[in-house]
Amino acid sequence: MKRYVPQDFRSDQEVKWCPGCGDHAILNSVAKALPEVAELLNYSHERFTFVSGIGCSSRFPYYMQTFGFHGIHGRAAAIATGVKVANPTLSVWQVTGDGDALAIGGNHFIHAVRRNIDLNILLFNNQIYGLTKGQYSPTSPLGIVTKTSPNGTIEHPFLPGEIVLGARGTFFARSIDVNIELTKDCMVAAARHDGTSVVEILQNCVIFNDKTFDYFLNKEVREEMTITLRHGEPMIFGKNRDKGLVINGLGLKVVKIGENGVTMSDILVHNIHQPDPGVHMMLVNMKAPDMPVALGVIRSVKDHTYDDQVRDQLIDLRMKSPIHNVDGLLASGETWTVE
Repeated sequence: MKRYVPQDFRSDQEVKWCPGCGDHAILNSVAKALPEVAELLNYSHERFTFVSGIGCSSRFPYYMQTFGFHGIHGRAAAIATGVKVANPTLSVWQVTGDGDALAIGGNHFIHAVRRNIDLNILLFNNQIYGLTKGQYSPTSPLGIVTKTSPNGTIEHPFLPGEIVLGARGTFFARSIDVNIELTKDCMVAAARHDGTSVVEILQNCVIFNDKTFDYFLNKEVREEMTITLRHGEPMIFGKNRDKGLVINGLGLKVVKIGENGVTMSDILVHNIHQPDPGVHMMLVNMKAPDMPVALGVIRSVKDHTYDDQVRDQLIDLRMKSPIHNVDGLLASGETWTVE
């Protein structure tokens, strides 16, 4: 099996995102992830396929040296579903934005998650419509002033992780565009997951929504305002690694290790495989500055997949069917002899 390098997955097309756009870093993360995925899963280059809808993120198939399909607005999940069901051996990656996936494509998105189709969905979340020049999106914060909300939005925003878990999602991870290594690791974990995997990437739009996540992702506060979760490890964070999460009644609470009798043994240990989504839901809902924003793989549980079920159902029907060819089909049911 050939060992691939990132450049094997980069096309020769000129990348036409704005200078400073977070999409550049995400592209680098994907290029780094795919060789690792190919080696881990013994996949050849020809098995990778990228599908997109409309938006800045959706230019992705042009920049990948893989099979690709640039679809229409909001329909990437439907197209990706068809690709996967038609050819289950492919590693199908859907690239979408918060507008493409959660507004016009919202219905397709939740049903792809609900069906647990073996897709890898990369959801770029910049909380704005960038390609169409700055309208508010389904994830824009309440009250934000944009070109379509000059007096501030009056709509409550979606939280992608909450939607995924609410749709009975089996895999959800969150990363940030500038952390290429963490994003790469989330993508590799997504590829290894059998079922719908959603990786939300908090991505900065330098033109229309610059520094929207700065209040918790700025380098000066990031260590105190985010927590990178790892399976089997205590949920600790902070510049001095002295803060942690504990269960407090029906919610989570931040505590300081060493104060008020709190020890490392009191800190909650992350379990991505926990079937009950309760703690996972609490993690995806944490918001700065009161709580750290959760990054990394948050949920990864096993369940049967739609594409496997379709395959098994067709095999079973073929075995049981008394009809094995066209002649058998034409002679089946009620027939008449015309003289």
